Amino acid sequence: MQIESLKMYCDLVETESFTNTAQINDVTQSAISQQLSSLERQFQSLLVERSKKKFRLTREGQVLYDYSKQIIAMQKALHDRMLALKDIISGSIRIATIYSIGLHDLPRYIKRFLKSYPTVNVHVEYRQAGQIYEDVASNVVDLGLVAYPRKDKKLETVALRKDPMVLICHPEHPFAKRKSIELKALDGQKFVSFEEEMPTRRALDKAFRARGVAAQHMMEFDNIETMKRAVEIGAGIAVVPQTTVTEEVSGGTLAAVQIAGGGLSRPLAAIYKETKVLSPAMKQFLALLKEAN
Repeated sequence: MQIESLKMYCDLVETESFTNTAQINDVTQSAISQQLSSLERQFQSLLVERSKKKFRLTREGQVLYDYSKQIIAMQKALHDRMLALKDIISGSIRIATIYSIGLHDLPRYIKRFLKSYPTVNVHVEYRQAGQIYEDVASNVVDLGLVAYPRKDKKLETVALRKDPMVLICHPEHPFAKRKSIELKALDGQKFVSFEEEMPTRRALDKAFRARGVAAQHMMEFDNIETMKRAVEIGAGIAVVPQTTVTEEVSGGTLAAVQIAGGGLSRPLAAIYKETKVLSPAMKQFLALLKEAN
C-alpha cells in the first residue's frame, strides 16, 4: 500500500466523484476504480457503498479515511519540514478564480511569486463563483479567489482588498465628460449588467435600491469582458471594478467615471477548506496576495 493510493482514496471520499478525483490526480477514472478495488481486497472489506443516487462510506471505509488523513498529513509535514531545512519551498498550488480576478489581478501576483519560488507549480482554473465554493469544499482545488465572499462554516476566508467600482460608458456618452457622478443620476438609464444571481449584481442592486435608482437592464452577462464589449458599442452603461477597465480607458474605447460619495467597492477574498493544512507554498502565496491590503 502506497501513500499515493491513500491520497486518491481521501480525494474520492471528499469529492464523492470518480471524475473529480481522476482530475485532481491526473489519472483516468478507471485508475481510481482500480485503486479502490485494490484497497478493498487488501483490507478484505467493502469501503464504499456505490449506487446511482448516493455515495456512502461503510464503517470500515470511514476508519480507513480517518487514518489515511493522518498518514498523509504526517507525510506532508515531514516533506515540508525537510525542505524547510534547506530553505526550499516547492510543491503545487491549485487555484480556482472568478474571471475578473484571474484576468486582471492574479497574473502580476503569480509573476512575483514564481520569481521568488520557481519550483512551485501554480495551476489556475477559471470558474463561476458558485463552482469555486464547491471545488474548494470538495478539495478539487486548494484555494479559491472570489468577490463578496459568503459565510461558510466549512471554509476559511482571508480578506484581500476592496476594488473601487466605476461607471463605464461609450466615450461619446454624455456622462463621459464628467469627473464623477452621483448614483442617483443613473436613475432610468440603460444598463449592461451582471446576471441576477452573481454577487456583484446583487450588491449593486442593493446600492441602487438604497438610493432610489431604477435601472433598465438591457443586457445581462456572466462576465465583465462581454459587458465591456457591449458598452463599447453603446448598448448602455455599466458599473464595474476599476481594475478591469484600465486597458480600455487607456486605449480610448471606454470612458470611466468615478462614483461620488465613495463606499461603492467590491471586496475580494481568498477561501480554502477549514480542515486544510496549508503548505509553506500556500502560506507564502496568501501572504503575497494580502500585501495589497
